[in-house]
Amino acid sequence: MTLTITDLKVSIGGKDILRGVDLSLQEGRVHGLAGESGSGKTMTGLAVLGLLPHGARVTGSVALGGRELLTLPHKELNRVRGGEVAMVFQDPATSLHPMLTIGRQLTEHMRHHLGVGKGEARARAVELLGKVRIPGAQEAYGRYPHQFSGGMRQRIAIAIALACSPKVLIADEPTTALDVTVQAGVLRLLRGLCDELGLAVLLVTHDLGVMSAVADEVSVMKDGLVVETGPRGRVLREPAHAYTRSLLDSLPDSSTDEGVR
Repeated sequence: MTLTITDLKVSIGGKDILRGVDLSLQEGRVHGLAGESGSGKTMTGLAVLGLLPHGARVTGSVALGGRELLTLPHKELNRVRGGEVAMVFQDPATSLHPMLTIGRQLTEHMRHHLGVGKGEARARAVELLGKVRIPGAQEAYGRYPHQFSGGMRQRIAIAIALACSPKVLIADEPTTALDVTVQAGVLRLLRGLCDELGLAVLLVTHDLGVMSAVADEVSVMKDGLVVETGPRGRVLREPAHAYTRSLLDSLPDSSTDEGVR
């Protein structure tokens, strides 16, 4: 299923945050969205899910498989959110409830969206924990977030996002709080899940090095606009826009076209 964003504009308190964003996500592909802090990357993801701050004005189109999300009634959008489109946030410490077991957070999500029974939800939860490579999935099911490392918590957050078999996954800076070795593992996981499940993934990051590891296509944002988009290799090796070149010039000396496969 494809997600197409066309001329998306968002203003908050009279200030233009997004000024006409165009993006297209395809199933089985990772689309990287890069740019500095404040460029509008995260706001684009939040707009897709209808999670913008109160009072935000939105125009344009966000179409999921031909269905317009921006005009969906709240109840229908709630079914899409977490069901067909899911989001993984930057800090798993804040996205996971500290007082609920991992198993409960996984199963409540499924029972709400899918209407499955307790036993079926538990079996699927354990399977998902295994899929995101949590060691001892059966035991992990009954543990709490603080009993896991940052990297494991992010994997659990990804499992929760996948619990209802979404078609689109928005990953907002999913490796920022992790060290380099753990980052690589999470990126390999996202790439593998995209390939295995046919997900359309929007990977939001300020780090073009992260982008170069897993993205198929890359879009670069500046001041609420996409200034460049194209295949990863072309954008990272032969950038057409001066802003993209400046982002690449700021990277440490290393290849930016080594994929994590």
